[in-house]
Amino acid sequence: MFVRTPAARTAATVTAVALAALLLAGCGQDDDPSVGTPSTAPTSAGPSGATPTAPAPTATGTPSAAASTPAVDRQITVTIAKRRVDPPTGRVTVSKGELVRITVTSDVSDELHVHGYDLGARLPAGTPGSVEFRADQTGLFEVETHDSELVLFQLVVR
Repeated sequence: MFVRTPAARTAATVTAVALAALLLAGCGQDDDPSVGTPSTAPTSAGPSGATPTAPAPTATGTPSAAASTPAVDRQITVTIAKRRVDPPTGRVTVSKGELVRITVTSDVSDELHVHGYDLGARLPAGTPGSVEFRADQTGLFEVETHDSELVLFQLVVR
């Protein structure tokens, strides 16, 4: 259970509504098969700014962006199968101010959580879930799953 102030709840609601509007505006406009399965909306949203750093092979500086969403500066993709995290747990470094999208696909239902930013997304088994945020807080932030308690990586924001 997350404990939040009324201001954080209001910010979470506004962020969730804005994300839903962006997702609805772009339905059916993607020609790229890699974005054919829609991501789940974050279950909670808070202030942006988490920043772990790691040389993850799937973290790219120039990700492909869907036509309905703004281009992200950093796309981080993680897969979980049989409690194994791919790429292996490490640190991912981003610059303060970057727009970051974290996409996770798990073989079991779970919940993604980005500490420090208090962001989360449902992870239905076999379906990617994503969170997107502006890395506006410097520091070291753990990205994990809640039910299986797996540390996916540490996000370093500089």
